[in-house]
Amino acid sequence: MAQIDQVLVDKSKRRLYLLEQGETIKTYRIALGKFPQDPKHQEGDQRTPEGDYVLDAINLHSNFYKAFHISYPSAKDIAYAQQHGLNPGGDIHIHGLKNGYQRPPEFIQSFDWTNGCIALTNQEMDELIRLVPVGTPIHITW
Repeated sequence: MAQIDQVLVDKSKRRLYLLEQGETIKTYRIALGKFPQDPKHQEGDQRTPEGDYVLDAINLHSNFYKAFHISYPSAKDIAYAQQHGLNPGGDIHIHGLKNGYQRPPEFIQSFDWTNGCIALTNQEMDELIRLVPVGTPIHITW
């Protein structure tokens, strides 16, 4: 079994990569916030953050089918928000589909629909939680 030690997200390609010692072990198609081309700066902007974070907690009882919390905002994000008089927001996760959603996963992964989170299918979310330990670094880039 792989020992995943880093997660990379390439927003421009809509891909999430699981890495072990620099080697890509698994790739997932993802959905992002509704405005993916820019980094998140404030609460409610529906953008997915960019930068270096940690996957720091798993929530098995979220409004979505399981969720892996991302440690946004970082100190850099907070400093930017303070400098510009903004609230940086928070509550950013990698998560599955919204509980009770009935459309096929392939459809829901074909467009960006989250409020800034990163979305996988429920099956992929189960796999991610199984493969990625809490405390794993995540790098999100455009």
